[in-house]
Amino acid sequence: MAISRLPQDRWSWVEINQGALRRNTRAFKNLLNPRQRLCCVVKADAYGHGAVACAKIMYATGADMFAVATVKEGVELREGGIVSPILLLSEPPAESIDLLLEHDIMPSVYTFEFALAYGERASQLGKIGKYHMVIETGMNRIGVHYADVIEFRRSIHFHRGIQCDGVFTHFATADEQSGWDYKLQCKRFDEAVAAMKDAGFECGIVHCDNTPASILDPSTHYDMIRAGIGLYGLQPCETTRPIFPLDPVMSVRARVTRVAHPAMGEGVGYGFTYRVPRTRVQICTLPIGYADGLSRTLSNRMDVLYQGERIRQVGNICMDQCMVAISETSMGRMPEANYGDVMTIIGRDGDAEITMDEMARLRGTINYEVACGFGMRLDKVYV
Repeated sequence: MAISRLPQDRWSWVEINQGALRRNTRAFKNLLNPRQRLCCVVKADAYGHGAVACAKIMYATGADMFAVATVKEGVELREGGIVSPILLLSEPPAESIDLLLEHDIMPSVYTFEFALAYGERASQLGKIGKYHMVIETGMNRIGVHYADVIEFRRSIHFHRGIQCDGVFTHFATADEQSGWDYKLQCKRFDEAVAAMKDAGFECGIVHCDNTPASILDPSTHYDMIRAGIGLYGLQPCETTRPIFPLDPVMSVRARVTRVAHPAMGEGVGYGFTYRVPRTRVQICTLPIGYADGLSRTLSNRMDVLYQGERIRQVGNICMDQCMVAISETSMGRMPEANYGDVMTIIGRDGDAEITMDEMARLRGTINYEVACGFGMRLDKVYV
């Protein structure tokens, strides 16, 4: 990439591969028949990838709806020019109702109090407030209990200010298709939807599939799937990896801001958790730290890539910076770095690659958290 396209105020950034995002979105769209819809989850700033920019690419590639986690995220999409339906994957405080109605954002609904306040305000404004009803089928997070759906619908059905646009649930163990817990959630959801239809209630768009269920269980696609982490080229579980190839969308890179050759025994970073050994070592500083998503727990445990080779990160990772060491390798002595040289924290350099999954394993977490962390402060460059 030409240096002129990189951020000019700080030498660390994330690169978002637009082609990879298109291919992944198309792969999920191709799972569906013409009558089924694709809802792309762009919460948490599209898992750190940039919600508005990603939503525009996804829309051009076939997305029918977008899902967010907060009212603010939905408003950001609208202000960014997104006109597609937007679903809020939670029931927000009643104080946010005016924003929902102003920006045409559909909330998830599962309490009588919110549904009534939503309908009342919509009626006052001469509008119809669309919503999706969440059904609790076993994850025990949010939703109307599957056994109470008829009672709930009856309690709010009278209100002319609201309209059910969809019903959904969320799977806790979609990566274990043969497991009893997954099958039980499917059964409870099917029975709840059937009961509402039998009672004469409109269900709208019926949906339950997250990324792993979308890939592994076509029988539960219903009217729409909600694709999330897979859109960004990250596998939701090991069982999807061999059957549904995805292209990583995010890379993380930084340029060297200082090079030095400390004497043997000199310490590096806070606490001197690394000291220079007997062999000659070049210490390079990179302007990226734990406030940028590079967890401090990775200190002295991770690699970065330079000229297609792995080199070790050394010393405690700081809030805004970290250090790496260039020394002898199995291939002999590596060329030393210069001020301004690019190093790769996540992504590919030549034949070498460091993945989100590798970093997640080192941190004892999941790739979702790694991606979100890097997207919080670092500038995004779309390539």
